[in-house]
Amino acid sequence: MSDYRRCYVPGGSYFFTVVTERRAGILANDKARDCLREAIRHCRQQLPFRVDALVMLPDHIHAIWTLPIVDCDYSKRWGIVKKHFTQTWLASGGTEQSVTASRLRYRRRGIWQRRFWEHALRDERDYQNHLDYLHFNPVKHGLVKHVIDWPYSSFHHWLKQGFYPERWGSRIEDYAGLDSIQCTGE
Repeated sequence: MSDYRRCYVPGGSYFFTVVTERRAGILANDKARDCLREAIRHCRQQLPFRVDALVMLPDHIHAIWTLPIVDCDYSKRWGIVKKHFTQTWLASGGTEQSVTASRLRYRRRGIWQRRFWEHALRDERDYQNHLDYLHFNPVKHGLVKHVIDWPYSSFHHWLKQGFYPERWGSRIEDYAGLDSIQCTGE
């Protein structure tokens, strides 16, 4: 991982995967959703960006963000979001994974994996494919049979906008080709 290089495109749109520490299933509930909303709101007050799509699964998040045209520092934004989520999560009685002395020395808690995975979206087709992948993810992981049944997803917003039909994700044609999306963070 030492030679890994992130792609920074000012004003770009990015697909992210952010995973909990040791894949702890702490996210898919109303308390976690509230903490994440608050953390994103807190971050956007300091460093603006647009959340285009998001899905929370028990042990990871997928998101699509678009950054301002003059900025590309999504790493700093994720740092702020993760820190604020951790603080509000723990303050509200949320649990964390055990923390080693080394992690404590570096002020790391047992909520999030240290790194995250990102993909700079290249064009409209790439954006659409990752949007579909994100929304289909709860079905892929066997959490629900239909995309619409997962409450912790921006699918409901996109549905209200008329972007998706109500039963999207219920037919094999809806997710044909999503297997080709590389998501190493999952």
